[in-house]
Amino acid sequence: MPGCHAGPQREDQAMKLGEAIAEIMKREGVEILCGYPVNHLIEFAAARDIRPIMVRQERIGLHMADAISRVTAGQKIGAFCMQHGPGSENAYGGVAQAYGESVPVLVVPQGYPRRLAHIDPNFNSSEAMRHVVKSAEPVVLAAEISNIMRRAFTRLRNGRGGPVLVEVPTDLWNEEVGEIDYAPVMATRYGPDPVEVKRAARMLAEAKRPVIYAGTGVHWARAWTQLAKLSELLAAPVCTSLGGKSAFNEEHPLSLGAAGVAMGRHMRVFLDKADLIIGIGCSFTETNFGPKMPKGPKFIQATLDPMHLNKDVKVDLGLIGDAALTMDALLAELAGLVGSPRDPAPVAAEIQSIKEPWLAEWMPKLTCKDAPLNPYRVLWDLQHTVDKDNVIITHDAGSPRDQISPFWKSTTPLSYLGWGKTTQLGYGLGLAMGAKLAAPEKLCINVWGDAAIGFTGMDFETAVRERIPIMSVLLNNFSMAIELKVMPVSTEKYRSTDISGDYAAMARAFGGHGERVTDPSEIVPAIRRGIEKTQQGIPVLLEFITSKETAVSRL
Repeated sequence: MPGCHAGPQREDQAMKLGEAIAEIMKREGVEILCGYPVNHLIEFAAARDIRPIMVRQERIGLHMADAISRVTAGQKIGAFCMQHGPGSENAYGGVAQAYGESVPVLVVPQGYPRRLAHIDPNFNSSEAMRHVVKSAEPVVLAAEISNIMRRAFTRLRNGRGGPVLVEVPTDLWNEEVGEIDYAPVMATRYGPDPVEVKRAARMLAEAKRPVIYAGTGVHWARAWTQLAKLSELLAAPVCTSLGGKSAFNEEHPLSLGAAGVAMGRHMRVFLDKADLIIGIGCSFTETNFGPKMPKGPKFIQATLDPMHLNKDVKVDLGLIGDAALTMDALLAELAGLVGSPRDPAPVAAEIQSIKEPWLAEWMPKLTCKDAPLNPYRVLWDLQHTVDKDNVIITHDAGSPRDQISPFWKSTTPLSYLGWGKTTQLGYGLGLAMGAKLAAPEKLCINVWGDAAIGFTGMDFETAVRERIPIMSVLLNNFSMAIELKVMPVSTEKYRSTDISGDYAAMARAFGGHGERVTDPSEIVPAIRRGIEKTQQGIPVLLEFITSKETAVSRL
């Protein structure tokens, strides 16, 4: 992880356990604690000027903490706390989502009193969540809290990201811990074996059709400049995973865009014709929500975690280390093999020759004038109305993800929060709210469907109550449209895929700005009004009534 926060100087003082945990969090630079009561850390944190954000259900709070870590590339650590028993049980999905996306989040569940912590059927977080966290440790002795929190933050700031859990039994909060001796932990980086770097550089220099596949690790390493330099030196096109989207300017002539369920034809062609694919900051995880890697080319995998090496794709060479250090080393070695940047024009021309006819095939949907609105038209107009350089946007699971990811061109790092290893409906709302807390100067947008809002829509009230002015773009087709093809009998006989709601009215009832849009000519004006409302500090929900669009650029 990047350099640790420059916290206050170490102090030695006697405290209660809850005070000590809050003080340590403060020293580590935690500014916001998302949570749901009863967890006594909320009060202890507030007393030390850590702002508590209370959500309507636990999963959203974890998603918000997740975004705080993402948007700052780990320089600020998101934190979440919850009640023992049902609160911890409800939080499981949010912890699992952060684990699937390798996001460092401090999770502090309250635990049952020590005498009951291991008695059935009590939910023991440090045991039950152990396989969806980087580490889990209960507080057994209050006096050990400095050591416990030092271990937790060291794991949060070093190596591959993931949630770290510290469970605090409810009978320990007010126990005296004596003097705490705590200073913010270091953040280390490590780089690849120089011998393997030389081999990788030669393979890249000799490749005729290299392709760079950039993953989320590029964001965590803040290695965007190195990625661009490597691409331009080799005239190698860049595609990203959904998590890596925005790591490379997608208006660059060497960009192939992002790959999920949906992708542009140019990406598929270049992957399939590549003689060498180098994955940087990626796990090459096999998932329905990522690209299928071809069998023919050689593979170099540059990853922070050796457990990801050779996991799902057989690789010819592995580079273990931080993405920035890895690319620095490759660039230094390539300087003696390649010299000056190669001419990108032939590659850029080939990309355009495939991309232009593919995009032309989609333009009727992207510019459709029909009502109900085509969701592609809504997202196309959204992209061409906002200032993309000053936006942080995220998709939701299902159709919104597949409709936005191939066509939205991210121009600046961390302007798109993508995800796709596990795809919980409703994840996007919490991400947008957490992004706004971490980057209040940005227009933060989540794009979701009427299925996703059914999971987490009540937390739009959290945005209003906590004064988090996001813009929520809802594509409402009154249907689980993506399931229509797999549920024809239940749909015809029982209308099992039908869903409904007046969500703009819900937003207004919560105190936000809500509009329902049905006319294509009103898409852009509604977006502009929404932007103005967010600038006034008011959360916005724009509900677009859309067709049951099921076409996806699946190649």
